[in-house]
Amino acid sequence: MSPRSLQVAVLVILIGCTIWLWSTLALYPIKLFVVLLHELSHGAAALLTGGEILSIEISELIGGSCQYRGGNQLVIASAGYLGSLLWGGLILVIASRTKYSRELGTVIASVMIIATLLWIRNTFGALFTMGSAILLFGFCRFFPSWVVRTLLQFLGTASCLYVIVDIYEDVIRVHQDGSDAETLAT
Repeated sequence: MSPRSLQVAVLVILIGCTIWLWSTLALYPIKLFVVLLHELSHGAAALLTGGEILSIEISELIGGSCQYRGGNQLVIASAGYLGSLLWGGLILVIASRTKYSRELGTVIASVMIIATLLWIRNTFGALFTMGSAILLFGFCRFFPSWVVRTLLQFLGTASCLYVIVDIYEDVIRVHQDGSDAETLAT
């Protein structure tokens, strides 16, 4: 089997595992990571459109919020969905097509620590984000490259797939006041 075929097989297996394990406790930390990406994307959009981040919360119920002031409301509301997709795709491409998985994992862990120190205000969110960052640093430092690469590919795949579920839940399954979908609809 060629390296390219092996890579495609790994990605197909990761997608299958993500779908198969979606409603299990096994994906709980992965879903929280994607929520973090979602909320950080709102924050980044606020900053890029002239606003500021006041706080970010990550909930144990696999939800979150980004409180901001100023910025472009439409861009900020769309950034959650699009940011999760963008970051997931970027993580997936870098982990799949380059030899920089360790460096990528280290950058992601560093961003998580910075976000925790600057913006995450709830106890659960701070503990989850800081703890996950420390674990990711450990993975990048002590595990073989192929393990780090596979973990990052899994994170990227889950982030991309989660966007579909997130939109489905916000638009069809559960009507929640203040959701990104509601903000975009108004």
